[in-house]
Amino acid sequence: MSLLKLTHVSAFYGHSQALFDVDLSVGEGEVVAMMGRNGMGKSTTVKVICRLLRNRGGSVLFDGQDIARLPAHRVARLGVGLVPEGRRCFRDLTVRENLIAAARRGAWDLPAVTRLFPQLEDRKDQSAGTLSGGEQQMLAIGRALMTNPRLLVLDEATEGLAPVVRQEIWAAIARLKAETGMGIVVVDKSLKELRAIANRAVILEKGTSVWVGDISALSHDITDRYLGI
Repeated sequence: MSLLKLTHVSAFYGHSQALFDVDLSVGEGEVVAMMGRNGMGKSTTVKVICRLLRNRGGSVLFDGQDIARLPAHRVARLGVGLVPEGRRCFRDLTVRENLIAAARRGAWDLPAVTRLFPQLEDRKDQSAGTLSGGEQQMLAIGRALMTNPRLLVLDEATEGLAPVVRQEIWAAIARLKAETGMGIVVVDKSLKELRAIANRAVILEKGTSVWVGDISALSHDITDRYLGI
């Protein structure tokens, strides 16, 4: 059984339809890449998964449970951790305060997070607003991990970062895949890095899943058609 399963999902912003027919599944310990050009529905799908936006059609199941009517905080408690686009740290709180703000008991505690990102240990008493962009992204990932999720959703986690920091983030995701049993959804445009880490991929085009399969089967013709790569 899939940990997360979206079937024929549609969603609207007011009267404007953003998602038309999205299918997505993620298994325990599996990394799934969600791809597509800008404006094709990736972030909207993330909002539906995390219940920040209700789907109007289709079904959203987490561990076999229909979560369509649950509020976002209850879905988070079920084990869905979000690393939002744009980081969105609590700028006036320290690194430590950011990490413990939503902490839940489990394997991911302060020592575990700072082992994954040693820079955060060095900055633990520093306000988040004074961190570099890369450090803020590490903090956002660490904060999500502190909720001890079963599913981690990363929305453009490497966007706008320096190449060396991007590689640190990708290395951290690879460790999470290798060392934990959590499912991971990665929204990103870095096809080379996604091929190295993801098991499967789904491509969205105008709010519809147009390609789903093993990432090893993702051909140049498909990427040229839907991703412009």
